[in-house]
Amino acid sequence: MDIASLIGLILGLVMVVFGIVTGELGFAALPNFGDLPSVIITIGGSVAGVIACNKITDLATGFKGIALTLKDPGFHPTEMITNIINLSNVARKEGLLALEEAAADIEDSFLKKGIMLVVDGTDPELVRGILETDLMCIEDRHKKVIGFWEKWAELGPAWGMIGTLIGLVNMLKNLDDPSTIGPNMAVALLTTLYGSLIANWLCNPTASKLKVNHDNEMVIKQVIVEGLLSIQAGENPHVIEEKLKTFLAPTMRESLYGDNGGGEE
Repeated sequence: MDIASLIGLILGLVMVVFGIVTGELGFAALPNFGDLPSVIITIGGSVAGVIACNKITDLATGFKGIALTLKDPGFHPTEMITNIINLSNVARKEGLLALEEAAADIEDSFLKKGIMLVVDGTDPELVRGILETDLMCIEDRHKKVIGFWEKWAELGPAWGMIGTLIGLVNMLKNLDDPSTIGPNMAVALLTTLYGSLIANWLCNPTASKLKVNHDNEMVIKQVIVEGLLSIQAGENPHVIEEKLKTFLAPTMRESLYGDNGGGEE
């Protein structure tokens, strides 16, 4: 589990509650920040806008995106490079056909697909073309989910402003009745607050984390493509390792050296 997103959401909520309860009223002030019409206008309106901007078939995938921010992606670049080096050692000692047996224990569908293409003797350019097309499709799917949360972040404050205008109009229409000024001002201000929370507490962090996960996955899959093509070309495992390490930051390269010892020959 990737706990960073969960910690961020909890801390953000704690900071908001802290800001509310540090006033003179303390925890008694919390009910003042709950208003059903404001919730309906801001959350309901922004969700309606998101629905209007997407196809029905994409909505479930979009909402599930927040669950992806809490999951550990699984493989990390250093682990994948280590796996590729191990596969290259198998291919060097036992031949490319031996990779088929090694692929049986691999869970990564993209890596397994690439291995089977190599084992089947597919032309290297065709292997690259197939895998890169797969990468493009993955990227398009990820962009849709990220765009879903970015659009919601954009619409949240906008609907908060709509709620503010509604509250102000109702207040100005009833200035002769002082008892309505407070409730209408509450709707006006709380919708703005809710809209800001939607954007800055929930949607923008979710979209940013999805981008981080996407970038990490793209690096891993590029490592797979280059690694498998190098294995197919019969390159030395140490050379393959040096090539794949260019995808890593310097600190991660040092970690790989410690874990893998530079690869076998």
